[in-house]
Amino acid sequence: MNIETALKEAMAIDGAVGAALVDYDSGMTLGAAGGGPDLNLEIAAAGNTEVVRAKVRTLESLGIDDGVEDILITLHRRYHLIRLLERGGPARLFLYLALDRERSNLALARHHLRRIEGELSI
Repeated sequence: MNIETALKEAMAIDGAVGAALVDYDSGMTLGAAGGGPDLNLEIAAAGNTEVVRAKVRTLESLGIDDGVEDILITLHRRYHLIRLLERGGPARLFLYLALDRERSNLALARHHLRRIEGELSI
């Protein structure tokens, strides 16, 4: 599946507010869907890039030989889910999904993102 289709499928997840595919070397989005006045996906992508970089550096500093599957940031009204993509090549990417807590099921959202990751071709 291409990026546009992957983002449309992410936005079809119950409670989805915004989704983006992000290159965490540059912090730039490769595609985005949703968002709005209270969720600027470009700013969210850049900020979440720093979160991912910090976690990866921390694991390296601790000598932990393991990879990050996903990162969950829980706010009062939203979940922010960051799913690192496991693929070869120089690009280091993550899927970012913002969810309305009242309308979403976190376990199902994680399951759907894992499926989208498996079908995504870049």
